[in-house]
Amino acid sequence: MLSSVAVINKTERMNEPYYKEVQDFYISDLKKPTLKEVNIWPCSGRSSSSSGVYFSCPHVCLCLSLLCLIGSLLGHPQCLDYRPPFQPPLHLAFCSAYENFGCCDQERDNSIAAKNWDIMDYIDPWWHKLCGTYIKDILCQECSPYAAHLYDAENSQTPLNLPGLCFDYSSEFHFNCYSAISLLTSDKHIQERCKTNKTCFCNLLRLHNEDYCFPNVLKNTALNRNLGWVVEDHKGCLQLCLTEVANGLRNPVLMVHANDRTHRVFVAEQVGVIWVYLPDGSRLEEPFLDIRSIVLATPWIGDERGFLGMAFHPKYKYNRKFYIYYLYMDRNVEKIRISELKVLASDANKADPRSERNLLVLEEPAANHNSGQLLFSVDGYMYLFTGDGGKAGDPFGKFGNAQNKSTLLGKVLRIDVDGEPYRIPPDNPFVSDPKARPEVYAYGVRNMWRCAVDRGDPVTKKGRGRIFCGHVGQNRFEEIDITVKGRNYGWRAKEGFECYDTKLCHNSSLDDILLIFAYGRKVGKSVTGGYVYRGCESPNLNGFYIFGDFTNGRLMALQEDKKTNKWKKQDICIGSTRACACPGMISSYSKFIISFAEDEAGELYFMSTSYPSAYAPHGSLYKFIDPARRAPPGKCKYKPVSVKTKSKQIPFVPRAKTVLELLNEPSTTKPLKKSSTSTAAIPTVSSTKAKKTPSTKIKASTVKPAPSGKKRQKIKAEAKPHKPKQEEKVAHISRTTPAPPLPKKSFHLTRTKKLLPKKAALAKEKLEKRNESRLRSSS
Repeated sequence: MLSSVAVINKTERMNEPYYKEVQDFYISDLKKPTLKEVNIWPCSGRSSSSSGVYFSCPHVCLCLSLLCLIGSLLGHPQCLDYRPPFQPPLHLAFCSAYENFGCCDQERDNSIAAKNWDIMDYIDPWWHKLCGTYIKDILCQECSPYAAHLYDAENSQTPLNLPGLCFDYSSEFHFNCYSAISLLTSDKHIQERCKTNKTCFCNLLRLHNEDYCFPNVLKNTALNRNLGWVVEDHKGCLQLCLTEVANGLRNPVLMVHANDRTHRVFVAEQVGVIWVYLPDGSRLEEPFLDIRSIVLATPWIGDERGFLGMAFHPKYKYNRKFYIYYLYMDRNVEKIRISELKVLASDANKADPRSERNLLVLEEPAANHNSGQLLFSVDGYMYLFTGDGGKAGDPFGKFGNAQNKSTLLGKVLRIDVDGEPYRIPPDNPFVSDPKARPEVYAYGVRNMWRCAVDRGDPVTKKGRGRIFCGHVGQNRFEEIDITVKGRNYGWRAKEGFECYDTKLCHNSSLDDILLIFAYGRKVGKSVTGGYVYRGCESPNLNGFYIFGDFTNGRLMALQEDKKTNKWKKQDICIGSTRACACPGMISSYSKFIISFAEDEAGELYFMSTSYPSAYAPHGSLYKFIDPARRAPPGKCKYKPVSVKTKSKQIPFVPRAKTVLELLNEPSTTKPLKKSSTSTAAIPTVSSTKAKKTPSTKIKASTVKPAPSGKKRQKIKAEAKPHKPKQEEKVAHISRTTPAPPLPKKSFHLTRTKKLLPKKAALAKEKLEKRNESRLRSSS
């Protein structure tokens, strides 16, 4: 029987404010596009075994000392499935307080409501008003953005089916509604002993860190100030996470998709080999294309020659055409070839090398500044990006190649590939200029490295068709540009915002277009252009242009101010042990960022290597993940069109250690480097020998120089296989064995806690003894 009627009025006064707090706190406008600094908590004063500050993921057992070594903690929302919260797409009728942001969709909300009605059926209607709000609040904590913390998932002392309640709240609940305890939990210890013992009940549900217990979690501004937005550390660095997608690649220069709904991706190595990766993560054993015998690449570190570009025809599904850009040697003359090929009719995963048709052949006067980007924009035309010919300062001719519209070097070109060999779009800006090549779309280009078309906002389509490029500078500035028809990007008259060739800069009326962002040598030395994120899985990132620097591995993001149209730059930090302690997330990546990519669904990736030689198999492919917010369950699901495979499938075996694995290592293991949580993402290589990897500008005394001058130490290489002895000198990124299987995920009403297998029996025994001791002491 429930408590006395005399407490009804008191209970109503205690119940209603809590529910109102939940509603007031979590009903907020998630469309608000703000990024503010999040307050942080110091490590001092936190308990290790019973604290509410946990890495709420499987296989995590972490002490306070390691947390303090890593750095300050950030409030980190997480659901019971160990993934970020989301904004439900439909109204939540029962747990409506969390319908703007939380861990329940409508289906789960209905399930919780059904559980509530089942409980209420066992209670006399007269008591519904007394205990109904308590029961609802407790059940709905599964929908809280901090559900994993509330259920203290990794603390073996916490009951299996109930959230962490603040002592005063649990005391009031027990005083008024103790008979409902047996309906909320199947834990026999609680049912038999704590049902009538308030101290026992409150102690078992109490989280030592009351910032996370309900309802205190609602009041903590440090946790909730920017709940649901990209997390920033105290220096303003955006906290993102990575998963490893592929490894063992030889300078991966690009990843593209065919836009044919198969969701395959094609990853090209600088040596001239293209691999097919299937939606399940496996790679086909036979390459899509292998033209190593033609491509000019060498083992020299930083050599920029090789296979550089690839794009599928917009109507690939119907004509099976794609295009490539690579360097080759023709009678001792280095040349660039842009050509068309077809995929075999008998095998959708195999190109026909005999179908190659030349579109353009350009003579390359030097070994560097080869650019190489191919892409199709929304107008259906192909855009080709060429470098200025190489060497330093564009020394070719009176004004250099870039300012000379009669040459195709140092340009953005635009052609219609559906012609012999191609057609000139009638609206190209210089078609009527007799002194200009009609293919020229824009000029004044030094070496644009990696460009991408903006898909546009998923809802408004704003920004659709913009082409963003990373523009590698000479000595002072790296640029991010948006390609504009007929405009001059300034080189060699200008570099960044300043003059490079003073005479040319001041004495000519250049039709310059200003870059949207530039950075100096203190930030990096060789920009790698990226993408504007327009995917589904990480809605917070929509509109962010994410790019990096090749030489130091720094990741950065630009966000446009909609009022001023100016771009704000922020660093990106990878591998925070707080935000990324989730299944599959890794804490580091290979240093030299070669390229960025997006898959058919619009999710964002980048490729990097720990040793920038075209024959060194140390390149990896990584996917970006936002740990603060995900899309609602089911929203991003797609069913790939099946494609018949004739080649053997090679399963993916990760090499990089996950954050969970690092945290779960013996205490003798060195803690994660502080830079992974508090500074911009500048990765480190895992061995001492790898630290000797040369910087962008390689001295002739230490490394054999390429046949011509080169500034950008980006990719390139090969002609003969890398010697085994050379490979031994290159550090491998962490391991070669896959991560252990993760425990199954389920909701708290039915789930069973799981610890590491080797500790499961011991933990169970300790838990039983601990519970018995607590029950004895509190009864």
